[in-house]
Amino acid sequence: MFTRRAALISAAATALMLATPALAADDLKLPRQKVELVAPPFVHAHEQATKQGPKIVEFTLTIEEKKVVIDEKGTTFQAMTFNGSMPGPMMVVHEGDYVETTLVNPASNSMPHNIDFHSATGALGGGALTLVNPGEQVVLRWKATKTGVFVYHCAPGGPMIPWHVVSGMNGAVMVLPRDGLNDGKGHALKYDKVYYVGEQDMYVPRDDKGNFKSYESPGEAFTDTEEVMKKLIPSHVVFNGKVGALTGKNALTANVGENVLIVHSQANRDSRPHLIGGHGDYVWETGKFSNAPETGLETWFIRGGSAGAAMYKFMQPGIYAYVTHNLIEAADLGATAHFKVEGKWNDDLMTQVKAPADIPPPNTN
Repeated sequence: MFTRRAALISAAATALMLATPALAADDLKLPRQKVELVAPPFVHAHEQATKQGPKIVEFTLTIEEKKVVIDEKGTTFQAMTFNGSMPGPMMVVHEGDYVETTLVNPASNSMPHNIDFHSATGALGGGALTLVNPGEQVVLRWKATKTGVFVYHCAPGGPMIPWHVVSGMNGAVMVLPRDGLNDGKGHALKYDKVYYVGEQDMYVPRDDKGNFKSYESPGEAFTDTEEVMKKLIPSHVVFNGKVGALTGKNALTANVGENVLIVHSQANRDSRPHLIGGHGDYVWETGKFSNAPETGLETWFIRGGSAGAAMYKFMQPGIYAYVTHNLIEAADLGATAHFKVEGKWNDDLMTQVKAPADIPPPNTN
């Protein structure tokens, strides 16, 4: 099942893949830029606005199937990843650029994979044109015609689609307007830092005693995992691949006065991001920069299978928890990150008027 291309895509998709002519690399006669991707929550260097014309931006995604530890109890998970991280790296281009992605499926992997870009225009988001068996690679090019933040994910067909997605094969693309972000009224918005938070729901099977099971390969885990997935009750809901991935020494950092752009994706389920002690100054809840941002939100909504973006200027130092405001998922299943913010405290914004003390006895006079 896991090594036959014909079992994973339809005859129509196969015909499309064979019939579509590939443009020669020089046909567009545009400059090319090769980008080295970085693991989330970080994002590769990029211009927020550009005066340059469109170009071909080259990315490479290498698929890695591997066992990872996803919580403090040592629970193992058979992950399938783009470039070894959950989520996969975020790619940034500008409207009008061409995204040229080399998708590599090393021979050490056990099954076919592909990539569906929600930001691309074309049947199956490029999925039919990118299906590669172990030991193969493919190059896909598409034009960035829509601005915003978008999900990408593996979509090899049938029940393989949700399994690959919840096993880690998802990421995001940010297509910036060529003149950068704005507040919907023509005023430019700039961020000092950008972080990518990929939310992941996981479905780890348990044994008869209620303990999480461990498997030696993704294929071995499939049947049991499929049964858990069908119940729609995740065992873990995490940010960036594991419980605590963005807390403690891995907390996201900022300084008082900095504007931070947070890109948040959820490839499978709805989410409700909330920054405890802060707000969404500007929020593109649907993730599309052609729409004016909402302002001053306490909590925003990320539809399953999409990404959103929120900008906030930190005004006070301290530790801020960034959670999904299904607080059960945040506190019990792992969907929590921390921002560690440095700077000077402003008593005008918040102050403790009186420290905790015993309740005084009632005044009987």
